[in-house]
Amino acid sequence: MRRARALRQAMTDAEKALWRRLRHDQLGVRFRRQHPIGPYIADFACRPVRLIVEVDGGQHAVRPARDQRRDAWLKGQGFTVLRFWNHDVLGNLDAVVNSIHAEVLRLSAAEDAVMGDRPDP
Repeated sequence: MRRARALRQAMTDAEKALWRRLRHDQLGVRFRRQHPIGPYIADFACRPVRLIVEVDGGQHAVRPARDQRRDAWLKGQGFTVLRFWNHDVLGNLDAVVNSIHAEVLRLSAAEDAVMGDRPDP
């Protein structure tokens, strides 16, 4: 928990820009920043639709196997993982937010379809 708190205080410019667009349920769902999930801390997590958004800097280009293991673990827990480069967030924030919103809608529709198949109590 301390590490997550420290990461929240040391967010990159790209993470700060994206957080301004994700916070306060602006996409119709609640996101948490620097949120612990199992052994990992997600940059942004939306638990209701099981969506993780990661904003990657240059260090991720030299350690792709580490990100692949992390993504595989998160997917095994039922999460969808979206990754964006820092420069994409800073250079085209609207497109990144639109991609995230589209995924939120897709996952919400999938959840609604599953819930619709269940009998009423």
